[in-house]
Amino acid sequence: MEPTSSCLLTWMGHCCEPADNPKPGITMKPTHRTIKGLDRVLGLDVAKANVVLFDPVSGRTWTVVNTPDALFRALKPFADYDLMVCEVTGGYERAALDAALILGLPAYRADALRVKRYIASLGGSAKTDPIDARWLARYGQERGEALGRWQPRDLDRDALASLVRHRQDLVAARTEAKNRRSAPGSEAISAFLDAQIAFLKDQIAKLDQAIADLLAKTGNLADKEARLRQIKGVGPVVARSLLALLPELGRLNRRQAASLAGLAPHPNDSGQRCGYRRVRGGRPSLRSILFMAALAAMRANPQMKHFADRLICAGKPKRLVLIAVARKIVVLANALLRPYETQIN
Repeated sequence: MEPTSSCLLTWMGHCCEPADNPKPGITMKPTHRTIKGLDRVLGLDVAKANVVLFDPVSGRTWTVVNTPDALFRALKPFADYDLMVCEVTGGYERAALDAALILGLPAYRADALRVKRYIASLGGSAKTDPIDARWLARYGQERGEALGRWQPRDLDRDALASLVRHRQDLVAARTEAKNRRSAPGSEAISAFLDAQIAFLKDQIAKLDQAIADLLAKTGNLADKEARLRQIKGVGPVVARSLLALLPELGRLNRRQAASLAGLAPHPNDSGQRCGYRRVRGGRPSLRSILFMAALAAMRANPQMKHFADRLICAGKPKRLVLIAVARKIVVLANALLRPYETQIN
């Protein structure tokens, strides 16, 4: 029995589909590391114009302008602190992170949603910039050494990510314009839509050339793309999207890679009930691209086709088969890049 593309394409919009293993099992591994708290943690609430800092040692709260020089001067007396914690704020936190890096102050860039849930779990409801800075400091104190330290990203990788994301936006806009062009009653705006589609097509072609030029300029990214292209079903768009949107590839285990791609099953058990495990979270923009790669792999890759047919013959839902093949692709991509990451590190 062979999967059909029309059926598989309908699954792409479902980010919470049942996964293949409803059986109970180990869902969380115990940690063997001692969870240590920290005392000297600086909390920073970052905005576009200003940054509010809180020092739990002295209890002092103050505000500085969000500029590299002002933040460097403000953080210099705390260069020997255990940690500085700030939230992701659309890039406005970069000046503080760069200043901390120069001073040798360890920094953690926290996910805003996780901090929000942490505050809610402790009953916090009031919200001002000084209060947020205090909560960030407490978050760093309690989580302590379990928090990963911020490392500056590769500028070439950031440029690639910006180009790939902009390409995705333009492709989505082109698809929307094409759908409107083919819809009944579009005659009055057909000329405008044709011009819009032609413009978007030209912009996408220019973006593809810019991405190719960037990869040619940076040998390590070009080498990684060539490694990913060894997987049948992975073309240039998929390979470049993996490099841009999943830069951790090669430094993860297979479960972490699947989870970041949004392809890992999560348990749904309660008491005696063992519910379906569902895939959720991760990076949705990458997941949709991997679904298309899975469709191509099931046609062009004999091993993937055999794997998919075996699951279908075992009675697995076809949407599960697509997820399983996509997960297999990202796990294989992670394994292909692991020797390269070990070599360069």
